[in-house]
Amino acid sequence: MNTTTSATAVSDGFDAAALPAAAARPKWQIPALIVLAVALCVLPFVASNYRVFQCTLVLVYAIALLGLNMLTGYNGQISLGHGAFYAIGAYTAAILMDQFNVPYWVTVPIAGALCLVVGFLFGLPALKLEGLYLALATFALGVALPQLLKFKGIEEWTGGVQGIVIMKPDAPFGLPLTQDQWLYFFTLVVTVIMFVAGRNLLKGRIGRALVAIRDHPIAAETMGVNNKMYKSLTFGVSALYTGVAGALGAIAVQFVAPDSFTVFLSITFVVGIVVGGLASLSGAIFGAIFIQFIPNIADQISKAAPWAIYGLFLIIFMFVLPSGVAGGLRSLQARRKPQAVAHR
Repeated sequence: MNTTTSATAVSDGFDAAALPAAAARPKWQIPALIVLAVALCVLPFVASNYRVFQCTLVLVYAIALLGLNMLTGYNGQISLGHGAFYAIGAYTAAILMDQFNVPYWVTVPIAGALCLVVGFLFGLPALKLEGLYLALATFALGVALPQLLKFKGIEEWTGGVQGIVIMKPDAPFGLPLTQDQWLYFFTLVVTVIMFVAGRNLLKGRIGRALVAIRDHPIAAETMGVNNKMYKSLTFGVSALYTGVAGALGAIAVQFVAPDSFTVFLSITFVVGIVVGGLASLSGAIFGAIFIQFIPNIADQISKAAPWAIYGLFLIIFMFVLPSGVAGGLRSLQARRKPQAVAHR
């Protein structure tokens, strides 16, 4: 067996373990997707502007969590500083819109491209670090960036501690949509594109290589996988996703400031991928729903100690669903299959 064939065989083996094949799709899957698509399209017309705004942020966070999940869930690199890439994307969009009058939709791919380059360059020296050491390096990035954004030398661009206020875009072509409704649909389209691209990337040869590096890096290197290049590119692509999310988030919120992107944002992203489910596309959506709505629910339950309630929710989730929401659903589906076969 030659090296290429061996590498394919090994990576296929890893893929079978970590990325379950959908050979036998459930009959309900396509109707469920149709119902979901209809619900997502109807939602902005039946919900208040504030709820539409919240749902837009869920989509934004889902993109960011998918990017982080590529890095941590699929490739095994721990990052505690992805809030920095979110901030870079947000400030890129804000500066381009505020200083150069660039259309909002143009700023999104530019922010993603910039974060791709920054993430790839950061990933190169980070190759020498693994595990907690890599986590600490990314943590330092997340801590340092908000302070750098306050630096007086670049205050003309970043607005310093005051930040930048931008205008929310109107619906084009005279469409009868409010600003929140249009931005929701715009973000939804970008989210679908990013998830389809991510699925194609992760379910193919590249995804198998990433999982192989995560599970058995020495074996993957022996079988011809370029670990260093894959790790750096994964860091860059992960940063790209987070930068796109940051740009969309800035447009939705209409404001960026250094204190909006503290290291707590990076920790929140990690919470999102763990609660949603590691190495899962749908886990990014579940995690985004958690980090957007659970703090609000906790605040409604207790005004005096909302973070205590939030912590309680988090503990309950970890005990009930240790593999995340997506992992719990997979386990439930796996248990139902033998029962279905037994009743035939």
